Amino acid sequence: MNAKERFLKSRLPEVLPLLPLRDIVVFPGMVVPLFVGRGKSIAAVNHAVDNGKIIMLAVQKNPADESPEKSGLHEVGCVGEVMQLSELPDGTMKIMVEGLARATIYSYKSETPLFLVNARILSKITDPADPEIDALVKSNRLLFDKYVKAVGHLAPEVPSQIAEIKDPADIVNFIMRHVAAGAQERQNILAEPSVKRQLEGVYMTIEKEIEIIQIENRVKGRVKRQMGQSQREYYLNEQMKAIQKELGRGDQRSEMDELREKIKKAGMPPEVEAKAEKEVNKLEQMAPLSAEGTVVRNYLEWLTDVPWKAHSVEKLDTKLAQKVLDEDHFGLEKVKDRILDYLAVRKLSKTGRGPILCLVGAPGVGKTSLGKSIARAMGRKFVRVSLGGVRDEAEIRGHRRTYIGALPGRIIQSMKKAGTINPVLMLDEVDKMTADFRGDPSAALLEVLDPEQNKAFSDHYLEVDYDLSEVMFITTANTLHSIPAPLLDRMEVLRMSGYTEDEKIGIAQGFLIPKQMEEHGLQKDQLVFSRKALSFIIRGYTRESGVRSIERLIAKVCRRTARNVVEGVKFSPSVGDTVLKKMLGPVKFREEGAKAHGEFGFANGLAWTENGGEMMQIEVSVVPGKGRLILTGKLGEVMRESAQAALTYIRSRARLFSLPTKFYSRTDIHIHAPEGAIPKDGPSAGITMASAMVSAFCKTPVRHDVAMTGEITLRGKVLPIGGLKEKALAALRFGVKTVVIPKDNVGDLEEIPKNLLKEIKFVPVDSMDAVLDAVMSKSVFKGGSKVRVLKKKHSGPQLDSIGGIT
Repeated sequence: MNAKERFLKSRLPEVLPLLPLRDIVVFPGMVVPLFVGRGKSIAAVNHAVDNGKIIMLAVQKNPADESPEKSGLHEVGCVGEVMQLSELPDGTMKIMVEGLARATIYSYKSETPLFLVNARILSKITDPADPEIDALVKSNRLLFDKYVKAVGHLAPEVPSQIAEIKDPADIVNFIMRHVAAGAQERQNILAEPSVKRQLEGVYMTIEKEIEIIQIENRVKGRVKRQMGQSQREYYLNEQMKAIQKELGRGDQRSEMDELREKIKKAGMPPEVEAKAEKEVNKLEQMAPLSAEGTVVRNYLEWLTDVPWKAHSVEKLDTKLAQKVLDEDHFGLEKVKDRILDYLAVRKLSKTGRGPILCLVGAPGVGKTSLGKSIARAMGRKFVRVSLGGVRDEAEIRGHRRTYIGALPGRIIQSMKKAGTINPVLMLDEVDKMTADFRGDPSAALLEVLDPEQNKAFSDHYLEVDYDLSEVMFITTANTLHSIPAPLLDRMEVLRMSGYTEDEKIGIAQGFLIPKQMEEHGLQKDQLVFSRKALSFIIRGYTRESGVRSIERLIAKVCRRTARNVVEGVKFSPSVGDTVLKKMLGPVKFREEGAKAHGEFGFANGLAWTENGGEMMQIEVSVVPGKGRLILTGKLGEVMRESAQAALTYIRSRARLFSLPTKFYSRTDIHIHAPEGAIPKDGPSAGITMASAMVSAFCKTPVRHDVAMTGEITLRGKVLPIGGLKEKALAALRFGVKTVVIPKDNVGDLEEIPKNLLKEIKFVPVDSMDAVLDAVMSKSVFKGGSKVRVLKKKHSGPQLDSIGGIT
């Protein structure tokens, strides 16, 4: 400790005011001007001036912190003296402070209204006999001299001043007063107790700063040369323009003026307009036929063609919208109500954001056409983007302009096609996207479909923020399981269930037949479809949830009728079964398909696929073997586990079924789901497989007029399933009028049309024992039925509530 430090220690106040510094590290001997504006800092300076002018200077760990706490300050700092103070008109201060000695804070006395701390002077840890310190001092002097020459703005007498300093610690302080190092590097050197390590840190800092200066000089030289080349090219281009004008080959300035006029009319945000102007200025200096000029020209065309302020005038009349939606689509009440709700909100609040809807349903139920109707009802433009098979992120965000043939992504292309900033944008088949080495397009859609982010959507090609907040996004999908969870979370899911036969007939009469007759040039009196004829087509030739196949068949009948009209063949305009068979060929599906089985080990299950509800028949054969469970029919992992759970349930109830205790050890059980090429999975076939296995073991057929769906547990409990409406429609298509469902799904019956509830009897069950009582042709339990049936009288759906083991 030198004499100055000993003197300072003797007169150091017990409590010091503390001034937090943002990114300035003060070393002993350093005189630095500081601007003080924060309340605590001003109070600390005033306290120091009133109490001996001594103040503690400590650096903040986070320079951006406006109100640092004691945990946000470094413990080691510098004790300084306020040499000069000037109060500024805006209430802030300018002070001149001299660093006196390194010090460490060991306690805080107060944090409000200013920091008051206890601090002590830090002693230097050094070994005068260490030869390495002398070597480091010499190396630092030489390197500092090199730094002074490289930086160029330090006073010429600085190198001679350092030669006069003998104390290694003072050399560290002197060098750090002049070297422009980072705040963290300076703090690390200040806080280091060992003088030797301080010298090592200083040496590395100087070396790093010299390297940075050398790099900066090289860059400056290169830029200067490039600027000279650019000025030469500009001069030559100006001469070329003058020559071309004299030769009468046109003037490029007219194109630039035209681009500037388009930019002004586009209504771009200020930052986008500034970028466009910058690109025009760059284009002016390029050769007219240069490759880079073509890239910039294409970019400016995209930037001016994309809508920035053009709006469609919205129709906010809910009654008119209801009329339009009803004209275009039959049913779909939930979706229509959601659109009308949105229009009502928009009418009351003009700032309402566009909803992001996800229409989920089987193919052919009208998802895509519904998007067009929504746009027509709202008076907006409609644009559709097909995402099926898209696997490149650039399809959504676009390619960067550095690539040859780069284009914006499909979102920006669609906005250009719409011509307004508030269209209805349909992202079709969002569940069919895949990811590969080029990126994940579904991840890129996260920004598009997030209301908090899409107001500043970034396309790689445009390189400017684009506002998508006024767009109404509608996505479509057949299933939800293939949509990533973060993307699904951003959408409001609206399920579009399959249609009943009556709904299909209504759609055919109101929409499909008029459309096809108009397309084929037929008059109303030339072709007449009765309800009976339409029912015959639906039952005999289609197995679908939607109406696409029905429309194709109606189109086929229209083509044959048009041919008869052209050839002058006499025919009856009213088509019947015989005429339809002649035009459409033999009947493909018969209602007896689900009733033709009454043998052991066979049961009718119901499945829910992306194409709607389907009948899934389960076959079980029991053959001599070693107790193996064989599963075929391309069954998924969940369905395989359901089969194992069903077998365990049967083994646990073997005595009730009058089966030997080890009946399974001498037999192999083979479970097969026909149509083996089609993948099948899910837990809802659990009770179907269990019923088929019990039927095979007990030699008792399952009722052929019953279908069932439900998940089974090891204890025989029946758990709820999804897609009840679609499954009920599938049962009706196959002529099954009794459906066994989990008791917890009774609430879902409210969504099923009333006419369907009249045709199908639903049997809610809560246990596998109840299922067997409901579906077996005779009791399989030892001593008769094990459950009781409670008949309930009400005006709702047909229900036989089965439960309660007796």
